[in-house]
Amino acid sequence: MAVPTVPAGSFGPAGDTLTVLCRALREEVDELADRLTARILEREDVYEVLGVPVADDLRATCRASLDRLLTQLAGDLPPDADAAAVTVDTGRRRARQGVPLEVVLRAYRQCGRLVWERMREVSRSRFGGMHDAALLVAADDVWRILDASSDRLVDAYRREEARLQGLELGRRWAVLEALLAGGGHEPAVARDAARLLDLPEDPELLCVVATTGEAVDDPLPSPAEALAGIAPSLWHVRSAEVVGVVVPPEDAAAAVPAVVAALGKRASVPVGVSPPVRGLARLHVAHRWARLAARTLPAGAGGSAALDDRLPEALLAEAPDLVPRLCRAALGGLLDLPAPERATLLATVRAVLDADGSPSRAAGVLYCHRNTVMYRLSRLESLTGRRLTDARDRLLLALALAAPDDDDEGRDSRSPTSPAG
Repeated sequence: MAVPTVPAGSFGPAGDTLTVLCRALREEVDELADRLTARILEREDVYEVLGVPVADDLRATCRASLDRLLTQLAGDLPPDADAAAVTVDTGRRRARQGVPLEVVLRAYRQCGRLVWERMREVSRSRFGGMHDAALLVAADDVWRILDASSDRLVDAYRREEARLQGLELGRRWAVLEALLAGGGHEPAVARDAARLLDLPEDPELLCVVATTGEAVDDPLPSPAEALAGIAPSLWHVRSAEVVGVVVPPEDAAAAVPAVVAALGKRASVPVGVSPPVRGLARLHVAHRWARLAARTLPAGAGGSAALDDRLPEALLAEAPDLVPRLCRAALGGLLDLPAPERATLLATVRAVLDADGSPSRAAGVLYCHRNTVMYRLSRLESLTGRRLTDARDRLLLALALAAPDDDDEGRDSRSPTSPAG
């Protein structure tokens, strides 16, 4: 909405009155600027808090606004002049300085009120009240112009605010990308990143990775809200993942289970949570760990996991080309059995391992006789050459059972945890 330029006489019979009074007020514009500045500072302390120079900025702006308004109302503004130039510049500058919009608007209303009050005083003190009636006639038009100027100020402020927010988001994105690439090992980079991201310089933090893949819908809705009662967090969207930086206020390690539980309730994709690391310089390490934790979960399914709770699966995920060899070395001929028999023996091995090697306890879980379990273990030993009484063999068997059941390239298609093809 443009602020109209007001030529002389635009207010009909009241035009001459405005011209006379506003030209008189321009003669005392410096005094008016001082009064307006004092009024604003009496009510608002935000200018000094934000470091806005009072003499060089606030008063100069007050004077420029008063002079432009009086010139416009007097009808003395050149036809080719932009009536809103000062207003637009003020809106942009205050947005850059961080002065709240409501504070800027209050100052602008104070400017209009001061001009109106002073016109009435000058009409009475210098002209014996002869312009009072004409001022009342012109009141609606005067305030219409002030309202239009206010609209332009708001528009300029919000446009500049949006531009600055875009720049801020761009800087935050670039800084986080640099940290995730390992750039935080340079002290200056880490300090600048902490300042820009509003984080402590040497925080103990967690990293969260949600592997979005080809997900269309929001894979992890409102994660900051989910963690609001646990720890502050900031989030960064990348092409195939959402990355979170979580800074618990106290014991970061103790916060991990709560973070995992809170995000797991909302996730429709795998979400991994890293162990704590110290400092932004190690964010790239925490990111790798969180991504690895997410990879231990079934692809395409929701859920969350901490890396420390999935270390065997994480080791396997780090070396996917070794998984088929590990499974073949651990399970041997068992992989060549028909699917039903293979599934029975694998379930028996898992139950015995979960029962700390006790066939009797495993039999209770499997709803069969202890002798049946012993027979199956004997068959397992003959097919694999592995014995559950041997610590190394137990480790190999446990890792084989923890191996993912998706068929990676080059892997034996007959997974230990799924039927043979």
